[in-house]
Amino acid sequence: MNKARPMARMTLRTEGSGLLGDVGGELRDEVADRHHAGALPPWLAPVQASVLNISENSADYAQEVAKTLQKQGLRVESDLRNEKITYKIREHSLQKVPYILVVGDKEKASGAVSVRARGNLDLGAMPLGDFTAKLVDDIARKA
Repeated sequence: MNKARPMARMTLRTEGSGLLGDVGGELRDEVADRHHAGALPPWLAPVQASVLNISENSADYAQEVAKTLQKQGLRVESDLRNEKITYKIREHSLQKVPYILVVGDKEKASGAVSVRARGNLDLGAMPLGDFTAKLVDDIARKA
């Protein structure tokens, strides 16, 4: 005769004291991260876009672009370091940021941003309003 054995009870604890808080949320995040190999879609990514300046002359415009996008509720960072733009693009590409916005004197003069999507796809220059609408649409569609 096969008797059913009772299931063992298990309690998860943190390094300190007390129960582990949000196990479900942490597990969900880890599964999503592994499923997407770190390349999370824009609606789920912790940073949806990074704004990079080409030179110090365009640093103020890069900050303005970042603030404009943040006011729309988007998660945006700006990288104003005095580094070569190719270095900054590569660094943010390795971080798997969905969109990288590059701004220089030409973009500043026209009120545009040069957009690179993840996977090194160059979407070209577009007005800031058009990019904002695109990102908001991507998030709404959960693309």
